Amino acid sequence: MDYQKGVVVRSTGSWYMVLSETGEKVDCKIKGRFRIKGIRATNPVAVGDVVDFHLSVSGDGVITRIHERKNYIIRKATNLSKATHIIASNLDQAIVIVSLVMPRTSTGFIDRFLVTAEAYHIPVFIIFNKYDLYDEKVKGQLDYYVDVYQGAGYNCLVTSVPDRLHLEDFREILHNRKSLLVGHSGVGKSALINAIDPKLNLKEGQISEYHEKGKHTTTFAEMLELGFGGYIIDTPGIKEFGLVEFEKEELGQRFPEMRQRMHNCRFNDCLHVDEPGCAVLSALEKGEIAEFRYLNYLNMLGNLTG
Repeated sequence: MDYQKGVVVRSTGSWYMVLSETGEKVDCKIKGRFRIKGIRATNPVAVGDVVDFHLSVSGDGVITRIHERKNYIIRKATNLSKATHIIASNLDQAIVIVSLVMPRTSTGFIDRFLVTAEAYHIPVFIIFNKYDLYDEKVKGQLDYYVDVYQGAGYNCLVTSVPDRLHLEDFREILHNRKSLLVGHSGVGKSALINAIDPKLNLKEGQISEYHEKGKHTTTFAEMLELGFGGYIIDTPGIKEFGLVEFEKEELGQRFPEMRQRMHNCRFNDCLHVDEPGCAVLSALEKGEIAEFRYLNYLNMLGNLTG
């Protein structure tokens, strides 16, 4: 049988569009059931996966093998489910696009995403969009957040499409890289992409399709090629980002400013809550760790069962 190799560029639940090495897009299904390292995922094949496939008699493809993933971003499928959803795999970087107004993105959402990216060693850029809508008070909050996140080691960029603020910098971040874009609906992902690559002509407010099944609306990722080089993997607005595959003892390691200080804690298994001799709590009291970041840590810790 003549096998081909390709990359999954779209997932719609049961069908996968694969971009072959010869540049053809082939609609594929999965052969049998895939289990990858015990991951109980709602989607065994994710956008970004490198796969082997062959053509069936009907002309459709059949995926027979998933190559080992360099990395991936994963979240809980739903709050009630223990199953997980792999958003995308084999990424060069992740871009979290947020807004401090209309709609406001919570730091809890930002930090849950950062923690997940940290776990898989995926570099993250934080894009603060819609700067043209910020008043002086919000601009003060922005300056504080940028200071905190850059201090923790994250690259930040402030953008505005109407003012074309830092759009060239945004374009350069994406150039020749495979980037996952995440953010709530309405933060301006489509507008940002259209501003730097108008040929994509994305619908404002929605890049990928929504597929409705009964009462549940499921979102699927899609990989799009940028005209100036590179790929973006978009996910329609993610409302929640539930953590999976985390033990309580390792959560603090995913906060860079906590990781730098943990080795000075009195106890090796310190959870940085109320233990004596905790270097993280000491840094918090001195203002070296932002209170909102620590509170988000406590919130995540409380939701973990490990």
